[in-house]
Order: sequence, then C-alpha cells, then structure tokens
Amino acid sequence: MSDLIESLRSVVGDHSLETGESINEDFTHDEALTLVPIFPKAVLHPNTSAQVVEILKIASATKTPVTARGAGSGMCGACSPVENGIVVAFDRLNNILEIDLENQVAVVEPGVTLSQLNEALAPHGFFYAVQPGESSATIGGNVATNAGGMRAVRHGVTRNHILGLEAVLPNGDIINTGGKISKISTGYDLTQLLVGSEGTLALITKVTVKITPILRHSSTVLAPFATIEEITGAVPKIIASGVSPSILEYLDFLAMAGASSNAGLDLGISEEIKSKAMAYLLVVIESTDESRSDQDVEFVANLLDELGALDIYILPSSAALALIDAREKAFWAAKAAGANDVIDVVVPRSTLPIYLSKVAELAAVDGALVAGCGHVGDGNVHLSVFQPDKTKLHALMLSILKTGTDLGGAISGEHGVGTEKLPFVKELVDPLIIELWRKIKAVFDPDGIMNPNHLIPD
Repeated sequence: MSDLIESLRSVVGDHSLETGESINEDFTHDEALTLVPIFPKAVLHPNTSAQVVEILKIASATKTPVTARGAGSGMCGACSPVENGIVVAFDRLNNILEIDLENQVAVVEPGVTLSQLNEALAPHGFFYAVQPGESSATIGGNVATNAGGMRAVRHGVTRNHILGLEAVLPNGDIINTGGKISKISTGYDLTQLLVGSEGTLALITKVTVKITPILRHSSTVLAPFATIEEITGAVPKIIASGVSPSILEYLDFLAMAGASSNAGLDLGISEEIKSKAMAYLLVVIESTDESRSDQDVEFVANLLDELGALDIYILPSSAALALIDAREKAFWAAKAAGANDVIDVVVPRSTLPIYLSKVAELAAVDGALVAGCGHVGDGNVHLSVFQPDKTKLHALMLSILKTGTDLGGAISGEHGVGTEKLPFVKELVDPLIIELWRKIKAVFDPDGIMNPNHLIPD
C-alpha cells in the first residue's frame, strides 16, 4: 500500500492527495439514503488529464479499484468508494475551455458545476438546459448518470446534450469521441455508450455540450386536481395541443404541503381547495415573445379548466421561482422528514394512472407511507418511501419497482443504479441484457478496476 500511495503522490503531489485520517468523510458516500460509508485508500485531486492518465496507469498495474467523483450529489451510490480502492475527484478539473456561440456548444472539464457553466453562459444569452435540481452538481457527474430533471419534458436528458467526450481508458489510453457536430453515423456511438456508464468504463476528462438560447418570457400555471388520475389524463392533452411546456410536474398533496412549508410559501390557495386537492399540476411556459407566452398560458389555463381543475393560479414570478426551487429540493425535504429510500421509476406516460394507483395499493397493504412528485410530462415518478423496517423496505421497493417494469418502464429514469439499486437490477433486468453489459465492460476494463460492484450485478 505504501508503494501505491507514493506512486500516486509522485503524480499529483502532497497537496492533491488525501489518505487515512486526512480523507474528508464527504468522500465516503453520496446522498443515497441507504448507503454505508466506505473510506478508500486515497482520494486524488488531479489538475490535468495527463495526471488522470498516470493515475490510471498505476491503478491498472496494481489492479487497484478506481471510482470517479464529481460533487457527490448523486442518489444511488454511483460514486461511493470501493474498499481498498482510490477515488479520483474532479473538483480541480473545473475549467470552461471554450464557449463557441456559432456552433452553440461549450467545451468543459468534468468538474465544472451547472451553476458555474450557466453563470458563464448567461451574458451570452445561453444556458445549459439539463437542470437536475442541484446546481452544485458537475457536468461529469451528469454525464456519468445521464441526469435528467424538470426540463427534460422539453429539452431532454443529459445524453441529448452531449456531443463529444475525451475519456481515459483504464490502461491510460485517451480516446476522443464525437465533437462539435450535431450528428454522426460512423460506427458505434461511443459517446452515448459512455453517458450513463457511472465510471465503469473510463474516466471522462473533457465534455462538449450543447448550449441553448435563453427564453426570456416565462409564466407559471398551477392547477389543483381532485385526483391524480385527472392530472395524468390532462398531461397528454397538454402535450398534444402543440404547446411545448418547459416544465410539466405533478406534486401530490403531501409533497405540495412539504414544498410550500419548507419554502415559506403562501400561494393563496383556499383551505376549501386544499381539502379537495389530491395533487397539483405545475406548468411552465417559456417563449421569446411575451404575447405568444401570454396566449399559450391562457390556452393552457382554459384547457386545464375544461379537464376538471379545481382552480387555476397564474403565479407571480417570485412565487413561481420559489415553488420550482422547493420542488427541486423535494429530496432534501423527504430526507429531513425521515424518508428511508427514494425511487425514480420511469414508465410510459399513458400508464401513469395505473402505476400510481398500484403504488398506493402496495403502500396501504404494507402500512407504509409513500409520497410523490415527478416529471409527469415524461413519465418519471419520484417517490419517497417511509418504511423503517429494512426487510419490509426492500420488499416494498422491489414490488414498486417491479410494478413499473411490468408496465414497460425502467428502475431508474435519471438517478442511475450505483450500488443501492443493484439488487433490484439483478431481480428485474433481463439476464441477457446484464450479460451484454458485462461483456462491454470487459472490453473496456479487462481487469475490472473501474468502479467495480457498481451498475452491473455480479
């Protein structure tokens, strides 16, 4: 071990290497609620891609497990360390290398945060459209987990915005995939293969992302409904209408109460409406033209009224921003309330009423509390599960996840697998698919040093 540490020290220097008691506890876990912290042998903070190359050469020669880490804001253990392994933290590879307005791309290092990139883009009238709810998250972390967020209904998820990557393979070789091009039909798409791979194939050292013009005019509609089924029935009609909402979210009455309370919000909703409302639909309309935005808002408001909304609220911008921010922080509210785990199942949008109804039945039978909100526009449901008994929690989680996959959905829509969803992947994903994952990993990582025991079940 001492030889390994000294070899790594020679690459990054004393100031960029942590071992033993000097390792910050934050590097032992991410935000997954069920994760057991693990201290690695060392945490390294490379400053250049050349240092990443040398780190991986040493790790490959010594068969040392390697885990990549961004901001640690993930929720599935994707960046949790491996015992006797090392963590490569990208907080110092955090430079915006280029903003190319003509091609509408930015080239960044993986440690660049979402807030950092958007602050740099704003003066140019652009932004990075993937907003998973945590502005301190890094671009590299977004790439690793294929992060989504509330704006996915209009803009898509991370993979829809990644044009090219520089990646270091486990043996230290560097590959460049894609580039400043909007399409490619030359062989296998390695860029998209690496997106969502959770550091199991290579370490990303440079990312070329699409940037999007800012739409200056925004309006927010909030509509309470007596049933969730009415909300899920309204969503396809909104999308089919031709209006392209930037955000289309639902919050059940528990999530809405928690969000409002945590943000100190009074939205002017009467007690009578609150007593009838089982869920709320949040619709954000954005446009380059104020009159067009106003027309779309009026159209959506009338449509929601026709579809059975208990009332319609056009929120002032300050209240809208506060509610959206509170919705983005729903995980932290659930964590503070004592949630035992979170779920981010994605199902076909048309099956949402069936899915949510079955989840309610499962929770009732189990005697657990399951509260939810989600990206209803793309079928991505976020559920907070309150069941302190670990055996019952696992069984309930498996039932809820299986309900989603049986409807044609997937275990995770945006959080990823990491370590914490591995048991469910083993149970619910086609074994032939898992075997293909293993074979792909073996091609990239024959010694199995890249984030082992993550994403792919043994």
